[in-house]
Amino acid sequence: MSIPISMTVNGKQVSKSCPANRTLGQFIREDLGLTGTHVGCDTSQCGACTVHLNGDAVKACTVLAVQAEGAEVTTIEGIGTKDDLHPMQTAFRACHGLQCGFCTPGMIMTGIDLVNTASRDNVELGEAEIREGLKGNYCRCTGYQNIVRAVATAAQQMED
Repeated sequence: MSIPISMTVNGKQVSKSCPANRTLGQFIREDLGLTGTHVGCDTSQCGACTVHLNGDAVKACTVLAVQAEGAEVTTIEGIGTKDDLHPMQTAFRACHGLQCGFCTPGMIMTGIDLVNTASRDNVELGEAEIREGLKGNYCRCTGYQNIVRAVATAAQQMED
């Protein structure tokens, strides 16, 4: 049974029908064709599917698409363009915060949320806080040092 849903994805209104048990991650990738959101574990362990739902980072494999009815969803495709990268994307590139790239979209979306939350709550974002904030995202390729450095670099740029 398909259920009609509407939401705003990357600033554009979308309306589609999908099965009631389709996850937001599946909906984004399969129904909308936005493949930057990666589905890794399907169990909320890796964080590769992280998107912003109404401004907060969520793992899209743990949210049903129908739960996002009327919501605002931002994926990695919605935060910057090839010619105008988001400061977090720029920092990941400059700090070599990626290798194979599979976890990168989720890391970037989590990093943006981490910086925005710290700024909103007036919290100092040091290395320990960044590492704690990224603990729900798994990378098999790096030692996380460059990822942490990228988030710290972007945090400085996002505050300016």
